[in-house]
Amino acid sequence: MSPQERFEKAIKHKINGEYDEAEELFLSVLSEQPNNAAAYHELGLTYSFRVKIEESIAALEHAVRLTPNSTRYMIDLAKTHSMYGDYDKAIPIFQKVLEIDPFNDEAQDQLNFIS
Repeated sequence: MSPQERFEKAIKHKINGEYDEAEELFLSVLSEQPNNAAAYHELGLTYSFRVKIEESIAALEHAVRLTPNSTRYMIDLAKTHSMYGDYDKAIPIFQKVLEIDPFNDEAQDQLNFIS
């Protein structure tokens, strides 16, 4: 199975709440494609659903490093920080999103909520 097929299968597992299977497939994709930002992003979200806080943050941060202008990845990273109560890290990320996209309602709403 190709990395893209495994990625798509992992997404389906994640959607169905089958996080162990999703994690395994995302990691398998990353073993062949270590710069796959989408796989890091989805792995980070999968970890957050499993309350693996450190792993989630690390994977989401890696996705942002690989694609530094992805507001979607930044928002998910900031929301994860917020979810775990780390507002000091979330706020500057939401602010950065608004620098890139001043009309990003999700970032503004999140920032208003936690500020």
